[in-house]
Amino acid sequence: MWNQVYDPLNNATLSTIAAAIPVVTLLVLIASGKVKAHIAAIIALLAANLIAIFIFTMPAGMSIRASILGAVIGFFPIGWIVLNVIFLYRLTVEKGAFATLQSTIGGVTNDRRLQLLLIAFSFGAFFEGASGFGTPVAVTGAILIGLGFSPLAASGLSLIANTAPVAYGALGTPIAGLASVTGIDPFLLGAMVGRQLPFFSLIVPFWLIWAFAGFKGMKEIWPAILVTGVSFAIPQYLISNFVNPWIVDIGASLVSMACLIGFLQIWKPKEIWTSPALRSKDDSGKGRPVPKAGPKPATAQVWLALLPWIIVCAVLLLWGTNWWKAQVNPWATWNFAVPDLNNMINKVPPVVSAPTKEGAVFSFTWLSYTGSGMLIAAIISGFLMGFSPVGLIATYGRTLKLCAYSLITISAMLAIGTLTRLSGIDATLGLAFAGTGVLYPFFGTLLGWLGVALTGSDTASNILFGNLQKITSEQLGLSPILMGAANSSGGVMGKMIDAQSIVVASTATNWFGHEGTILRFVFWHSIALACLVGVLVMLQAYVFPWMIVAMPK
Repeated sequence: MWNQVYDPLNNATLSTIAAAIPVVTLLVLIASGKVKAHIAAIIALLAANLIAIFIFTMPAGMSIRASILGAVIGFFPIGWIVLNVIFLYRLTVEKGAFATLQSTIGGVTNDRRLQLLLIAFSFGAFFEGASGFGTPVAVTGAILIGLGFSPLAASGLSLIANTAPVAYGALGTPIAGLASVTGIDPFLLGAMVGRQLPFFSLIVPFWLIWAFAGFKGMKEIWPAILVTGVSFAIPQYLISNFVNPWIVDIGASLVSMACLIGFLQIWKPKEIWTSPALRSKDDSGKGRPVPKAGPKPATAQVWLALLPWIIVCAVLLLWGTNWWKAQVNPWATWNFAVPDLNNMINKVPPVVSAPTKEGAVFSFTWLSYTGSGMLIAAIISGFLMGFSPVGLIATYGRTLKLCAYSLITISAMLAIGTLTRLSGIDATLGLAFAGTGVLYPFFGTLLGWLGVALTGSDTASNILFGNLQKITSEQLGLSPILMGAANSSGGVMGKMIDAQSIVVASTATNWFGHEGTILRFVFWHSIALACLVGVLVMLQAYVFPWMIVAMPK
């Protein structure tokens, strides 16, 4: 047995600096633009192993096994989702279905700003609710690039849009994960998140269009932005507080899409914005001439173009249910406990109230993976679009070649996240945030942001820091429901800068090698929005405590 050590240098500041080296190395190398993302991830993984072994005293064998486990987890399920989303996208492109979809969406609106609201925010939220784990960024990024958006706009704006829905992603998986480590009822946690994120469901659509078109471009379509935000925020609050935390995103996104499309039938902007690129010095923000539309697709063509995505939605909704998992997992699961690692590491106080063994089991639930559902949907769609079995295999081979470096990067990212969790490096960073006293509601929120930036998952961040949030809040006399929810709400803003999501975005938009550009674009948006969530949590803790969900007696 090995006990985690949280202050290996006997100096909290120096230990925290040492713990930050892997993630700082990763972000600096990617942001420099001079090192390819997969190389940067491998270098950061080596740095994480050196820090874990030589500073945090983790046995070398355990460190290497943790890295290998993380790399496998990186491919299953995360990389598996990305690969099969891109596979479906390429099938639709090769058969012309994507061009028809592009023309159909253009029929709803030619304005790029309104297309962003409809696709990146509302449609992306639906995919977040149905599957999560990178799917919405992959799908919306691919659609936007297919509509002619510039690669930076398609990738960066998809990341910004995929924030407010994340806490309820994959049918409420982050809430379920948070409940599992805190012991707090998931309905209470979901309700509390539903008293935080709706404010940002109002803000993010405005923020999204401002980032794309500038203040003037945003002001010109403020009625449509308001309709999008309000029609998402109100159902998000109502469903999370009065129904359940599992279907929040699906319900809110469907209402938002319906309201926006309906509103656009009676309202049009004075000027149509057709620029596909981000606002720049040579872009005055004025409307551009609308390109002449091609022949309007027939109704049958439209339905055929939509059919692959309808199939995806139907399959992923089924795949995300507990019923489906209960049906297939008993016979379609292979659990592998990593020898000399599983239950051989103790997480110790003050991170937990009593020593707790860390599990290291790779659960290969091959059929219930979201990526498996995506592959099945892609195969069904491919046959319906007229592909032969040989054609499907050939396209899959080309997709695999296209995504190879991205898959390596994602696996290395998850290897870093798994190693830092099992070595206690993440906990050292968390304890630094926990020592902020009266400012803890603000910094505890940023702890959730850090967790997602490190792990690439709001679920993983909640599992990593959820219990620490509970323990610290109780010591400080704060509500554990408030701070547990704050971990998840703050975490959603870290989603846009985690390297895994950035790689998914660059892969979906076929903009390989520009991950640093994407990171530099979204970084300050991420920090600013996370700080705003922290301010809200501070106000709820000290000024508006009536907003906090009460713990049952």
